[in-house]
Amino acid sequence: MFVLIWATLLFSVRVSDAETGSSVWGKQSRPLTDYCITLVEGEITAEAGLCVVIPCSFTVPEDIKVLHIVWFKCESTKQRCGDGDRIFNSNTFSDKVQSEFKGRVSLLESDVSQKNCSIIVNDLKESDSGTYQLKVNTSPSEGSYNFLQRATVSVQGLSQRPTVMIPPLTEGQLTTLTCTAPGLCSGSEPTFTWRWRGRGESDADLTGNITAFETENVAEFAKRRSSTLSFSPSAEHHGTNITCTVLFQGHVSTEETATLSVSCE
Repeated sequence: MFVLIWATLLFSVRVSDAETGSSVWGKQSRPLTDYCITLVEGEITAEAGLCVVIPCSFTVPEDIKVLHIVWFKCESTKQRCGDGDRIFNSNTFSDKVQSEFKGRVSLLESDVSQKNCSIIVNDLKESDSGTYQLKVNTSPSEGSYNFLQRATVSVQGLSQRPTVMIPPLTEGQLTTLTCTAPGLCSGSEPTFTWRWRGRGESDADLTGNITAFETENVAEFAKRRSSTLSFSPSAEHHGTNITCTVLFQGHVSTEETATLSVSCE
């Protein structure tokens, strides 16, 4: 009889609240006001090929130690995202995340004790649209807590264009054109292509000219990508068009065309 009573007590110490998604081991449920998350209200819009930041912060009871945080993406019709919906885990020893999100999601603040749960998702696809939910894993005596509130992301087709900078051009003088890709993302490097079209001619790749790729770290998770094209303009370039095309992951591309104006010495 004593063994039966002890076993009953052991199983009853786990208090689970299905409405809040909290799971607490070894003590009674905490007041809901002790668990709070701040997310952007409304829909976060982004464009394919670029990136999106989901701003997020949270609070838990002061005596609880947060070990790891986990992000999920699932359909809005699901009451709670499941293990198969994981897209990020700050526990580096766990790689159980959706394969299509591996390497694309990062925390803006790696120290989870700072209660900053903001993430950046790079190399966006339109299929990344959906709702994103957070779970915190705490010290073993506390278990984990699922926040019900979600962030909604809508990824649309890429509409932003590159920026082409052209300095004053003088015939016979070496000059450098710069093409800057849209977005300030830390994901995969895009591919740049320069094309020149003469009067009444078809496009031609400028493979014979000097091209260089540059990455500028604007912030830890913000990079500005650009390509430079160096050449000596001639009279035949005056009034012709130059096009810079930027190709992102997932065969997402965008381009900008500018007209050259070459002056004589």
